[in-house]
Amino acid sequence: MKPLLNIDECLNAGKEQVGGKTYCIAKIHSHGIRVPKSFCVPCKIYDDYLDQSRLKERIFFEINRKSLEQMRWEEIWDTSLRIRNYFLITPIPEKIEKELAGLIDKYCGNTPVAVRSSAPGEDSASNSFAGLHDSFLNVSGTSEIIKHIKLVWASLYSDAALLYRKELGLDIQTSRMAVVIQELVASDKSGIFFGLNPSGSNESVIESVYGLNQALVDGDIEPDRWILSRSTGKLIRHTDPVRKRYAAPGKTGIVFQDLKDHEAKTPPLNHDEIHQIWKTGNRLEQIFGKPQDVEWTITNGELTILQARPITSTGFTETDDKRSWYLTLHRSYENLKKLYDKIEHHLIPKMISEADKLKQQDLEILSAQSLCSEIERRQKIYDHWVKIYWADFIPFAHGIRLFGQVYNDAVAPEDPYEFMNLLENTGLKSMERNSLIEKLAQMIRNDKALKTELENERMPDPSHPFRVLLDSFVDQFGDLSCTTGSGSECDYGKNAVIHLLLEFAGRPIKAGKSNGIDTAQLKDRYIKSFPVDRRDFAKEVLSLGRESYRLRDDDNIHLGRIEAGLFEAVREGRRRLIHPNTTKDDVKILLKAPALSLEPKDQSREEKVSPDKTAIEKWISSRQIVGHPAGPGISSGRARLIQTPSDLLSFKQGEVLVCQGVDPNMTFVVPLAAAVVEERGGMLIHGAIIAREYGLPCITGASNAMKLIENGNQITVDGYLGIITCHTEDL
Repeated sequence: MKPLLNIDECLNAGKEQVGGKTYCIAKIHSHGIRVPKSFCVPCKIYDDYLDQSRLKERIFFEINRKSLEQMRWEEIWDTSLRIRNYFLITPIPEKIEKELAGLIDKYCGNTPVAVRSSAPGEDSASNSFAGLHDSFLNVSGTSEIIKHIKLVWASLYSDAALLYRKELGLDIQTSRMAVVIQELVASDKSGIFFGLNPSGSNESVIESVYGLNQALVDGDIEPDRWILSRSTGKLIRHTDPVRKRYAAPGKTGIVFQDLKDHEAKTPPLNHDEIHQIWKTGNRLEQIFGKPQDVEWTITNGELTILQARPITSTGFTETDDKRSWYLTLHRSYENLKKLYDKIEHHLIPKMISEADKLKQQDLEILSAQSLCSEIERRQKIYDHWVKIYWADFIPFAHGIRLFGQVYNDAVAPEDPYEFMNLLENTGLKSMERNSLIEKLAQMIRNDKALKTELENERMPDPSHPFRVLLDSFVDQFGDLSCTTGSGSECDYGKNAVIHLLLEFAGRPIKAGKSNGIDTAQLKDRYIKSFPVDRRDFAKEVLSLGRESYRLRDDDNIHLGRIEAGLFEAVREGRRRLIHPNTTKDDVKILLKAPALSLEPKDQSREEKVSPDKTAIEKWISSRQIVGHPAGPGISSGRARLIQTPSDLLSFKQGEVLVCQGVDPNMTFVVPLAAAVVEERGGMLIHGAIIAREYGLPCITGASNAMKLIENGNQITVDGYLGIITCHTEDL
């Protein structure tokens, strides 16, 4: 079979070779409906590439590090990122590439094209997996087209596809991907036609924007929307958005440009065009026997169908299925820029102001009734900010991965996480806190009398420089005795900080992180990987990634301060409940506050993972746990399991921090650690971020580490491979 089929050869090749999307385009073309000039790289070429390059074994290892059902979204992102990089750095076997390149050069030349996925089973009558696999617009030149073919192949293992692995039948032994290459139509206007409105069975829908369709699909530009009668095409209503911009082909990729004044005031489609799209959509429904979801474009008055897929009624809906939410975490560059502006200039200042107000209030002077009301008010404030955390802060973390993907696509490094070196040293709040801890520890090292006083549990005078700095620290960051979201009883007071400071003071000052990487050279190589006209974009994506990296940790510190305000009110309420002078009536009033009348509950904002029996059995035979590499390096030490917040206070220099997940308010002990191991995880989790800042080996997503490792076990953490080894003498 040829490595590149023309549109007329695709029907005979069959859907199993050319995939659902290509087969559909070929069928539309066979009925005389205009489609772009199209070609297909059949599934056999994908199969040969994986087999001959030995890439299949590497993918198999990655998707079997841990059960997908037990992975958090960060872990799935990381798995997908690593696999994508394998495709980037693994060359197509010479014989296949030579023949493929010759045909691409012959058929496409330097004509800009769209490179789209076309997996068998994709866009079938029962399932429509729109958006799970990648498409690329405005790609030109043989080498660039081949590179993007590989990226489409890699999207078979995108995080979205991995989430729907079961429905997609994504088995490394049988999964396949064809690629359709279409001449890029320089659209005057484009959009989508839904033969059946999901909200109304007697309606059809047309959405349209000026320029290319990508801006509509990515959600960067709001479309005009027409609701039509399915049977007659008669207009029922039109939604008129604010029109400002359109997407157009740049030298590479797409660019956004301002609409002319008359276009901004006028809908993209006129009456005749609306009728033509509706009529063509109905004809496609007759051809395929089912209402269609159609992407189309109009250039110089001519309608071209880009692709069509059946509208499926069931889609991905499942009871308690959070995967549709996970998919919303994918944000385009334009969307992330808007989200950053909202977070940095509106939400963060508001959170700081809210926390400051809570801190300033004197709870001790409140009556029982007022305190009860205050606890309930603070609970509502905290719940409000947790919702914002999930709605805005978590999606903004995608800025890290967006930069990683842009970096890897441009540079194709051997290490898929090389890009992380350009995100560090962004001035994290937690690092600011840890710097203050080190400063306080140095004061203890330099003053033997102070050290003796603290060891004997005596505090210096309030005017002592150490005490002044300590009071300032506690005011900014709390007393470190409660971790954010723990919902647990806490040991309040400065003793928690003092205990930690004495441990810090007992160790020599560590030199700054040094991994031998020249970040200036790394940045220069990254920027120069782009054509001159795209280098400003490259810099902007890097800047966005750095802000995303910083806020991934800082937002939790700010939220932790608001939660601390709630804890302060709860603590005051509990103090009064056991105080001998509290009246029975006041006790009754206070118990009306749910936070006081119920046992403390786990309010963690991160999901927990259930034990994996298979993983335990594997551990018994191999004495190793496989997780995700999140911080390079190899280190050994005694394991210190963190089950409760109070366990942090026993942490010793040189131990390996082992926990379910490092909460942002736990990261103050990381400078003492030899390495970090987390059951939850991914490169975007807080422990991984702080471990990398200190140059510590880190492994995340280590299933059942808390069950398989005991306190005091001597373990070795390999942050390159993501493997934890428990030494034989400890078993």
